[in-house]
Amino acid sequence: MRQRRATIKNPQQEVRIFRLRSIVAASLVLVLACCLLARLFFLQVVEHDIYTTRSDKNRVRVEPLPPTRGLIYDRNGRLLAENRPNYNLTIVRERAVDLETTLERLVEILDLPPDEIEDFKERSRQRQRPYQPALLMSELSQEQIARLAVNRYRLPGVEVEAQLLRYYPDAKPLSHTLGYVGRINQAELKTLDKGNYSGTHFIGKTGIERFYEEQLHGQAGLRKVETNARGRVLRELSRTDPVPGKDLTLTVDRGLQDLAYRLLKGRRGAIVAIEPKTGEILAMASVPGFNSNEFVTGISVKSYRALRTDLDLPLFNRAIRGQYPPASTVKPFMSLAGLENGAITTSTTFFDPGYFQLPNDSHKYRNWLRWGHGRVNMRRGIAVSNDTYFYNVAYRLGIDRISEYMHKFGFGEQTALDVQGALPGLMPSKEWKRNRYNKPWYPGETISIGIGQGYWLATPLQLAAAEATLANRGKQVQPHLAKRIGDDAVLLPESDQKPPIVLDNPAWWDDVISALEDVVSGREGTARKYVGPGLKYRMAGKSGTAQVFTLGQDQKYNGKELAERLRDHALFAAFAPVEDPEIAVSVVIENGQGGSSVAGPMARAVTDYWLLPRIESAARDTALALVEALKPPPEPLDSEGEQGESNAD
Repeated sequence: MRQRRATIKNPQQEVRIFRLRSIVAASLVLVLACCLLARLFFLQVVEHDIYTTRSDKNRVRVEPLPPTRGLIYDRNGRLLAENRPNYNLTIVRERAVDLETTLERLVEILDLPPDEIEDFKERSRQRQRPYQPALLMSELSQEQIARLAVNRYRLPGVEVEAQLLRYYPDAKPLSHTLGYVGRINQAELKTLDKGNYSGTHFIGKTGIERFYEEQLHGQAGLRKVETNARGRVLRELSRTDPVPGKDLTLTVDRGLQDLAYRLLKGRRGAIVAIEPKTGEILAMASVPGFNSNEFVTGISVKSYRALRTDLDLPLFNRAIRGQYPPASTVKPFMSLAGLENGAITTSTTFFDPGYFQLPNDSHKYRNWLRWGHGRVNMRRGIAVSNDTYFYNVAYRLGIDRISEYMHKFGFGEQTALDVQGALPGLMPSKEWKRNRYNKPWYPGETISIGIGQGYWLATPLQLAAAEATLANRGKQVQPHLAKRIGDDAVLLPESDQKPPIVLDNPAWWDDVISALEDVVSGREGTARKYVGPGLKYRMAGKSGTAQVFTLGQDQKYNGKELAERLRDHALFAAFAPVEDPEIAVSVVIENGQGGSSVAGPMARAVTDYWLLPRIESAARDTALALVEALKPPPEPLDSEGEQGESNAD
């Protein structure tokens, strides 16, 4: 048998091996401990602020505090736009576990109609700052609030918050003037100051609300709150209060605005009233209007489609964007242009056989009175609204001199200061036509311009402003709507003010204005039967009837047989009292036919309301009685239209 080799233990060697292993293990433990300590130092000391902030975010939340929007008042302190308590539904996308599932639950809980579901979901997708709530719905009902409260545990990130909501007590009469606020859309989010609009869901969209958005909005604040794991607020840690928006006082008189709207009700048109001394807009009504409150929280698809497809265009602001041929309302301005340029004198007369002809041209430009007015001077030409007289004036002046002079009165220009969206109208010239149509200007087009027809277009606001300049004997004012912002009066920029119109002979102002008095109160005045009776102050005015379509040579038409929307527009521009003007008015009635008979009494009602002592009930009753009398559009007269104006305007 083989003998097994004996192994002799070496205790010293084993001790060395044990010690070596112990040292290695201890070193490894020490290295790992150092790494752990280094990591703890890095987390606790180096990145202390970062992790403190992350920790605080779990319990501390910074919430924006939207400012209260400024109120809007009329010139007498009556409220035109206010803020009412309202409950909004909001969602913070970062806190929603599953956004799509949460939205589906909300649609089910709120029982939304199918046509509103997509808009509802689209609002949740609008890009917001992190942890900023997105507005889903406004004006929640008590039943909806109760349903949301019961299902709150199923709706992470969803909150019902109380907020003030814009409300317009006189929505329709002031819909175009005030405009409205609406939800901030995606395009607006890109341009807004995100800090100042944190927590704000609404912004001015049109009218005064948009023009003075910066002043009305105010400055946003913020607060730090402590929350629990579910995100519910436990306590408020700190707070910076928001700065409310400034209240805005307008130049508009609410009573006069309401009267103007009621006068126009049932028609399509506009009335503008201006204080000649200051340019303050006293009333600016456009009919039909719309309920601006519907736009604040988001108008329904059905309602908006109805407004868009309405043939009467209720969303269209006729007072500042409606561009109409000014017709015979421009004859006093044409007279001043003729006098100033030496084309006529106050004693110049023209014989009117009922028409005007250009040299070597067989075409006849008709006077509204087929058999003519005979021998006519300037004063009588304005009083009886003789077309032939002003055909002659226009022919002598030429289009470029007419255009240059009419620009002085603001035609073809946008002179209003804070009227958002106002159009400049159109004052044509040879150069304009060449640039627009690449065609020459024809002499016959100048003849049409002489009675405010052809290419010439003006807005009701422009007509009222021009009438104010006439009332001021050349002193120009800029129409504006703001009277005070907060407690500070609105100061008009002097650099923007146009120089006064100075005539070679100042007496010409009185000559033209006297002729306008004859229109209202004279023996042959076209408006004497409709405006003059019972007048308690001196009034100067001019009617106009603008053709909607062109007639052929010697062609006639019967107003009753003509489609309503093809009938002539009725216009009237006036100011009073003559000796110390306090109000200038323009009235435009689409397809109203009679400038003197339809638009004239409306201008009279407006001036009566403003000038007669308003503390006397009789003055108000007189104006309101005219409202009732003018409500239904009158049937057109059995008159026959000619190439000139169809009625005696």
